[in-house]
Amino acid sequence: MNLKPLADRIVVEHVEASEKTNTGIFLPDTAKEKPQEGMVKAVGTGRVTDDGKTLPMNVKVGDRIIYSKYSGSEIKLDGKEYLIISEKDVLAVVDKVAVGV
Repeated sequence: MNLKPLADRIVVEHVEASEKTNTGIFLPDTAKEKPQEGMVKAVGTGRVTDDGKTLPMNVKVGDRIIYSKYSGSEIKLDGKEYLIISEKDVLAVVDKVAVGV
């Protein structure tokens, strides 16, 4: 990726939500919720504290994360849409074993 986030920022690619409910009903685009899950594509170096120390990031490239609903800035790069968020907006890292991936 040619995009390197600064400090405690993370570049996330949206994970598309299902177009169908559990009961088999197809959802139109207007009924879909804003995605809150994505794959980490790039991470910054970490947050710099007031005394100049850099705190390491808690997420890494390849992590599947859940983030705050209306966080970050959406960008388009090479025809793909990404979200740049702050690490503080990450709510959880999805455990691959727990979701059967």
